[in-house]
Amino acid sequence: MYKVLKNEKLNENSFEMVVEAPLVVKKAMPGQFVIVMAKPDSERIPLTIYDYDKEKGLLHLIYQVVGASTLELSKVKKEMFGVVGPLGNPNEICENIDKFKSKKVVYVAGGVGVAPVYPQVKYLKEHGIKVDVIYGARSKDLFLIQDKIETVANNIYYATDDGSFGTKGFVTTVLEEHIKDYDICVAIGPVIMMKNVCDLTQKYNLKTIVSMNPIMVDGSGMCGACRCEVDGKTKFACIHGPEFDGHKINFDIALNRMNIYKEEEQVKLKEMEANYE
Repeated sequence: MYKVLKNEKLNENSFEMVVEAPLVVKKAMPGQFVIVMAKPDSERIPLTIYDYDKEKGLLHLIYQVVGASTLELSKVKKEMFGVVGPLGNPNEICENIDKFKSKKVVYVAGGVGVAPVYPQVKYLKEHGIKVDVIYGARSKDLFLIQDKIETVANNIYYATDDGSFGTKGFVTTVLEEHIKDYDICVAIGPVIMMKNVCDLTQKYNLKTIVSMNPIMVDGSGMCGACRCEVDGKTKFACIHGPEFDGHKINFDIALNRMNIYKEEEQVKLKEMEANYE
């Protein structure tokens, strides 16, 4: 069992969890993920690492309640059954600092996607690389960890669908205004957002990295749910990723697969909500 020090609600459906997991964070790098299980009979949930403290052995996670498994996770109080990791490959830029030190980098975060963006931007700042961040959400009250991301970003630009904060519109609106300033873009957030970012950056021939963590289910390569077409070849986000060249991803296939079990997921979520009432 793993001791849970914090599992608190951040906004309408996002939570922050802090877990004692010294062996997990010992070799953790930005871009990697862990698999968590609330109970022995719970489903496995892959979550990208949001932050970590290697000296104290603390693992920080941010997740959204979008189904029955994450609802169950949100009810965890003092301890949880399992934390496995770090898994997946680290972010390409963080892993090859010297190669990218002269590059101008921009990160595009959508919603809870700011969670995996933060450790990468923090790591790059610590290694002398200044990074700009474009952060979008539906409305002002849905932004997460603003104070933390602002401390590590060189410049930060906000966009909201309803215009309640920053630029009214999508992250692509802001990105296109500044796109010629950058040599490389990293986009992390909803799959449709990453698709739209890649459609834009491809026009400008701007190298773009995306994280396919949102399509992961089991996180071990066994279920096949996270298979995606990359440059015409089948890859698994949990094994070969989670990050890929965004211009080589077939986003249409990924989006279609994500919708296959949406109705069943909502039925299961309602059943579990009833159990907690």
